[in-house]
Amino acid sequence: MRTIILLNKSLIFTLSICNILHADPLKLWISSFQDQVYYEKMADLYVEKKKNFKLEVTAYGFREMPDKLGVALRTKQGIPDMVQLDETFFGVFLNGPSPFLDLTNNAKKSKLDQLLHPRRLEVFTYKDQLLGLPQSLSAMMLYYRKDLFEENNIKPDELKTWEDVTRIGKELQASQGQRFLALDGTLFDVLLRQKGTDLFDSKGNFLPDEKVALEVLQEFAEMSQAQVAVMPDRGSIFDPVFFSGDLETGEVLCVAGADWYGLDLFQQFAPGMEGLWGMMPLPTWRDKKGKLGPRTATFAGQGLMICKATKQKQLAWDFLEFVMKDKEANAERFLQGNSFPAYLPSWKDKNLLGEHPYFKQSMGKLLVELADEIPPVVVDPRRPQAIFLMQENYFGSVMFGALSPKEALSQYREAMKQSWGNR
Repeated sequence: MRTIILLNKSLIFTLSICNILHADPLKLWISSFQDQVYYEKMADLYVEKKKNFKLEVTAYGFREMPDKLGVALRTKQGIPDMVQLDETFFGVFLNGPSPFLDLTNNAKKSKLDQLLHPRRLEVFTYKDQLLGLPQSLSAMMLYYRKDLFEENNIKPDELKTWEDVTRIGKELQASQGQRFLALDGTLFDVLLRQKGTDLFDSKGNFLPDEKVALEVLQEFAEMSQAQVAVMPDRGSIFDPVFFSGDLETGEVLCVAGADWYGLDLFQQFAPGMEGLWGMMPLPTWRDKKGKLGPRTATFAGQGLMICKATKQKQLAWDFLEFVMKDKEANAERFLQGNSFPAYLPSWKDKNLLGEHPYFKQSMGKLLVELADEIPPVVVDPRRPQAIFLMQENYFGSVMFGALSPKEALSQYREAMKQSWGNR
């Protein structure tokens, strides 16, 4: 996922490994240019450590991947052996028989069912079938300007709750006209899970706790009105212009993002800001007893699936298992600026726990600290549509004052109902 999300272009790359023993190449479709480089190295590493084979990698854009795969599955033409699919699109392929192999037994035999973070395994599990293996933790945190925090005498441990963000943000706005937080609609379901609910419940009910959803929108609408939390001019925190504009100029002091957001996008689009950005837990809410809720949640992150149509099931599994379990494979995914792995044994690797050169801070240690707090995600075929509807149609309308939170949720529910009926 990464640059391709922003550029929305389709890029095709083919990798061939020589000295081949297998006549047919193992075909892998991926949704990230960044990962094309990664899999090139993983294929070399697999040949070096395991056996010769041929890997043919095709890279599409983040949004192109589900479309291309959907066409291949409908026409039964050109279906790859394996795919890398982002969790935000995973549900697209759950409305009917799954096109992916159930990996439950394979994962048990290889102990990956115990060695991958359980919250991430759940993201690719549907109706008791494990249909993909997670490559990244994708845990959210708050990225903040260390220099401007120090200049304004703000300490990260003062921002334990979103109420703290509002209080300090209002003080900065009143004294200096300084905006505090940038965000967009991708944060909505993250916030729901921090408050103990989700877009769906286990029975398939949409917005099962509408009261909490309304509270979340209302709180952030008030932050927006007070100029504490703001949307980027072009509506997305993934836009390169946001980095060269709001972030580099100090227009905002914080932005919430997953591990891959810092590992990839910051370094690509704000390379001159090395050492200026730090990381802290995501602010949260306190329950009625005053206990802090989860200081993180997850957003996006890719998994690997094996298509049922493949004629090379064993080879596909062998390569998938290698990529998931190999020490070098996990370290490279992090070091190449992609994501923090979901493979628990890799968390002892000094390459993942050391000080990150861009942030001058250990991202790995913070993520390990937060990992047990990750709330579950309820998987549903409608989840992709729910995520993008809120992101593109309603969250911004609430933040800019075009719709009240109540109006937005009403329209949101009606849009989902029209698409899916009374499910």
